[in-house]
Amino acid sequence: MIVFDVLEADGTEQLARPYRERRAVLEDLFARDVLGAPFTLCPNTTDRATAQDWLDPAWGTAGIEGVVFKGLAQPYLPGRRAWIKVRAQATSEAVIGGVTGHLKNPLTLLLGRYDEAGVLRLVARTTPLNAAARRDLGRRLAPAGAEHSWHGRHFSAGWGTRGELEYRPVRPDLVVEFVADTAVDAGRYRHPVRFLRLRDDLTPQETPPFTT
Repeated sequence: MIVFDVLEADGTEQLARPYRERRAVLEDLFARDVLGAPFTLCPNTTDRATAQDWLDPAWGTAGIEGVVFKGLAQPYLPGRRAWIKVRAQATSEAVIGGVTGHLKNPLTLLLGRYDEAGVLRLVARTTPLNAAARRDLGRRLAPAGAEHSWHGRHFSAGWGTRGELEYRPVRPDLVVEFVADTAVDAGRYRHPVRFLRLRDDLTPQETPPFTT
């Protein structure tokens, strides 16, 4: 469990204190072993170069989404987002394996990559497509055959939810480029990705492999 702020310590409320003082209190709790495993102190820096390094997409493999910026003089403001979250992003490629909405007018895309056994595995769902992308893709998508590995598969409607996603498998012969937050869990992007373009220059076999 990552700890990044303290709201009360030794029975004293810390909300009105500036962040620099709350951070000092938090570090002291760890230094005195008041807090320890399973809690971990979140790294903190005022160095721009260090913060930029933490935005390197390579950190996404460790589940780090990006960085949060807080003002050093800022008190804690309950119920308000008084800080800025910047997610690391990178572009990549995957195969269209399914769609939500109508085949000729898709709303979102379900993207997949092939594992070592040649099975197409779901890795991401896109944000809603714009009108131009829906028209273009609607002309090129084709219904999946019986050999599609997603027939009969059930996917959740959202990360961490129990609702079931309604989708249509499509023939997995179109490759797309997308931009995504770099946080990946068990081979699947944690947040919806954004469709950028079709990659007619790539075959499905040339996309990155599915890895966990």
